[in-house]
Amino acid sequence: MSLPEVLLWQQLRKRPEGLKFRRQFAIGQITADFACLERRLIIEVDGEGHSFGDQPGRDAARDAILQREGFHVLRIAARDVLKDMDAVLSYIVATCSEVGPLHDAARRGPPPRPGEDFV
Repeated sequence: MSLPEVLLWQQLRKRPEGLKFRRQFAIGQITADFACLERRLIIEVDGEGHSFGDQPGRDAARDAILQREGFHVLRIAARDVLKDMDAVLSYIVATCSEVGPLHDAARRGPPPRPGEDFV
């Protein structure tokens, strides 16, 4: 893990707002930096290398695969983690609130995957 990932993990493992995060979480052949499975949220910490060459296209392809699997992908610049950890954590927690829980007690089960209808 890079320094920004280590620093972010030190905060995420404290379970902000009661949310549980996993690090280096494998989804098929993709390994996500962090995942909150309860909210189906993937967090990727991107260094400067993610802005050059074919990397932006590769990131977009990975994001599309993860979205097809029902995950919301949140990309955070490594410099932002180093610059303002509190703002990054607030952003992650706010995004988790927007995404909502995986299970809806009223429907008794996980949300439908993209393309499936509510019954």
